[in-house]
Amino acid sequence: MKTSAMLVMAAFLMSAAVPVFANTAQEQQTCATSANTCLDKAQILQKRIKKMKADVKKGANYSPEEMKMLEQKLQDAMDQLDKVEGKK
Repeated sequence: MKTSAMLVMAAFLMSAAVPVFANTAQEQQTCATSANTCLDKAQILQKRIKKMKADVKKGANYSPEEMKMLEQKLQDAMDQLDKVEGKK
């Protein structure tokens, strides 16, 4: 009886694991590509944010309207980065 129960349980567990291994090469490639794209986007946003923060620190070369616009762009870039990283 225990043997039968173990066989049934093993069959059930194996059937649950089959979809995990069912990914085709195309699906695996798509997943890897999207992960790299997300990472690249995060790195680009981080560089952009760093450059904008440096521009904001300089500040003297900009009019008040330009500073306000620059600060808004900085905030938008930081929000995008948060979304890419899954923080928001």
